[in-house]
Amino acid sequence: MKYKSYIFLGIGLLIMVVMLWFIGIDQVLNALKIANIYHVILAILLQFFTYFLYTFRWEIINKVADKDLGFKKLLPMVLVSLSVNNITPSGRGGGEPVRAYLLTKEGGGPFSETFATVIADRALDTFPFIILAIITIVALIMHLTLNPIIVVVMIAAVIAIIIIVFLIVYMSINENFGNKIINWISKLAIKIFKKKDPDNIRKQVSVAINGFQDTMRSMVKNKNILYYALPLSFFIWFIEILRVYIVFLAFGCSVTPVLIGEVFIVASLIGMIPALPGGLGAVDGVMILLYSSSGISPSISAAATVVERLISFWMTTIIGFLVLPFYGEDALNKISSLMSSDEEEITEELDEENTLNEKDESNSNDSKDLSNNDSSTPNLNDDN
Repeated sequence: MKYKSYIFLGIGLLIMVVMLWFIGIDQVLNALKIANIYHVILAILLQFFTYFLYTFRWEIINKVADKDLGFKKLLPMVLVSLSVNNITPSGRGGGEPVRAYLLTKEGGGPFSETFATVIADRALDTFPFIILAIITIVALIMHLTLNPIIVVVMIAAVIAIIIIVFLIVYMSINENFGNKIINWISKLAIKIFKKKDPDNIRKQVSVAINGFQDTMRSMVKNKNILYYALPLSFFIWFIEILRVYIVFLAFGCSVTPVLIGEVFIVASLIGMIPALPGGLGAVDGVMILLYSSSGISPSISAAATVVERLISFWMTTIIGFLVLPFYGEDALNKISSLMSSDEEEITEELDEENTLNEKDESNSNDSKDLSNNDSSTPNLNDDN
């Protein structure tokens, strides 16, 4: 993997250490000593429960898209993608292509179609987030005196998320708009990959987008998404906020769940900014700042934030990377190339996928031809 991710992790850790130093490391350590271990264990169990909920939601989507491999196979894919999300400065989106690749590798179909299930999963996660983010921003403006720049950035982030989700869904249900997207992406890809055959690039983009559209269209129309997957998304966000609330209870701090939710949503918005892996440093700082501004002592705010991030960030990252080697050396190399996003590696990925699709189509056609020939050949034994 590229050293860039580790450099960013180091920078994020350095920012966190500096903040703790300003608060007073001794005070933070003293606060950590009073933490109720049973509450911390409960928070950890809730985090594991969240992993299962993430997987269950994705399983519902995969069943709709006819790509279900079973819960046991999907769970490690989710863990790996969460881990990669944490170490890539990609607005918490670096692990999604990895998850789609692993699903393809395990027999879930072409990458364009498996990626559609991942995008649908992210869209379902984003919908309740948008609602909660709007409520949070309004509440913060009414109750706290925030820097206008911070408010503008948060509003802009929410608007950007809404636009992206709308365009993805609209592209899936509107064929004409989808064709425009194909032409735009083709032109962009031709400019980037100047050494490649333009006709081949157009074909690759068209196949990928069409597969994506077909899969997304089937999911948008399915009632199971609306009845089961969407309510599950709201429940996941509730469990996430509950986990943070329990962490504060571990320090004997009585905090309203509303405050926890507001800070959690703002921190999530900050974490989506593609600057540092998983928002490391920035998210921690915002959480400590907002909790302290709400009347909680800086030492307790910092200690609770440290425990929360150890559970949600570091534990998740470590578990994902412990699971990753089970997919083999080829998967490690491929995931490394997906994370690096170099031009040559992306081109190779597109070429390989296109070659595999062409082979599959060729084999399928050959099988059909052989079947037709067999059926049309007269049975000599019967004639005799």
